[in-house]
Amino acid sequence: MEIDFWESVIYGLTRIPMKAVLGVFSLVSINIGAFFVVRPTTAIKLQIKFYEKINWKISPVSMQKEVRNTRIMGFILIVVSVITLILVLS
Repeated sequence: MEIDFWESVIYGLTRIPMKAVLGVFSLVSINIGAFFVVRPTTAIKLQIKFYEKINWKISPVSMQKEVRNTRIMGFILIVVSVITLILVLS
């Protein structure tokens, strides 16, 4: 019996420890959330530069609101990631 490529890929994916993967994603997300909270203006500028590279021009209508919303998004990302990490580790 010959195993094709996709069967071996699926078998390999079943061997990945999902708790470890979710833990790593949670830790990365906590760091990204912290970046959004601490440096929201830099995060916004990075987003603008990314969109310019794919030929889109974006700019916030109100930079104050955009900075506030980016911080809020960072806090939410941290909270959700910490909850996920707690659930994964328990």
